Amino acid sequence: MSMKAILVPLEQNDYTQSVLTCAHLLAGRFGGHIQGFAFFPMYEVYGFGDMTPLWVTEGRPSEELAGEARKIFDRFMRQEFPQPASGDAAKVSFSWLTESDPGDIFVASHARVFDVTVLGRPGYDPSGPRSSTLEAVLFESGRPCLIAPPTPPKEFGDNILIAWNRSTETATAVAHAMPLLHAAQRVTVLTVEGGSVPGPSGEQLAAGLKLNGIEAQAITVSPGKRSSGEMILDYATSIGADLLIKGAYTQSRLRQMIFGGATSHILAKAGLPVFMAR
Repeated sequence: MSMKAILVPLEQNDYTQSVLTCAHLLAGRFGGHIQGFAFFPMYEVYGFGDMTPLWVTEGRPSEELAGEARKIFDRFMRQEFPQPASGDAAKVSFSWLTESDPGDIFVASHARVFDVTVLGRPGYDPSGPRSSTLEAVLFESGRPCLIAPPTPPKEFGDNILIAWNRSTETATAVAHAMPLLHAAQRVTVLTVEGGSVPGPSGEQLAAGLKLNGIEAQAITVSPGKRSSGEMILDYATSIGADLLIKGAYTQSRLRQMIFGGATSHILAKAGLPVFMAR
C-alpha cells in the first residue's frame, strides 16, 4: 500500500516551508509525486442593493505572483530531491500545474484525483492558511488532508496517534491512512472518555488493524478538566507522536464554531502534522 499522489496548493505565507516539508517527508516515505500550483484565495463580496455574490481574489492572481510561487516550490524540491544516479530517492518526483483557477472550489475538485492534499493549519491570521480551503477539500473532494503545523516537522509517520471517537468520520480517516499505518513503527489508538459517539471501542479498532498486519495499542483516558481536543494534543505530546490521525467535524461546523469541539481545538493548536478526513 502506498500514498503517492500528493497535491500542494502553494500560498506564500508563514506556513509555506512547513507545507513543503510535510509534502517532502510524505513523498519520501512512499516514493511519491508532488504536484504544486499557485493558490489564490477568493472572497465573496456583495454590492449595495444587490445580493448576488461577486467572487474576487485577494490581490491580483498575476503571472508574476504565480511565478514567485513556482520559484519557491522548485527551489525547495530541487534542494530536497537532488537527482541521484540510482536508488529509491530517484522514484520521488514533482511537477508544477500552470493551468489552475483561483479559489477553494478548484482546490477541492482537483484534489479528487490525488491521494492527499497538503495544507497549512488554519488559524486566526487573515494572511495565513484559511479554514475555508481545508473545509472545501474535506467536504468536497472525498479525499483526506495532511495539515502542516506552524513549524516544519523533523520526523513524520513513525509514531502515529489515532484519535478514536468511534465515528464514521474517524473510520474514514483511518481507512485513508492505512498506507501510513503500515509504514509506522508505533501506532496508538486513543479514546477520550466522554468524547465519543456510539460505536466500536478502541480495542475493537486495534483488533481490526491487527488483522491487517498493524500492531496497535488501545488506550482510554479521562480528560479531567480538559476538553477532548486538549487531551488528544497533550497525549500526543506525552508519547512523542509525530502524526495525528483524526476524523473531521463529527459535530457540525456551526456547532463547533459556537460551542467548540475537538476538531476546532486541534486545528487551532496542533503542533504536529494532522491527517484528517471525513
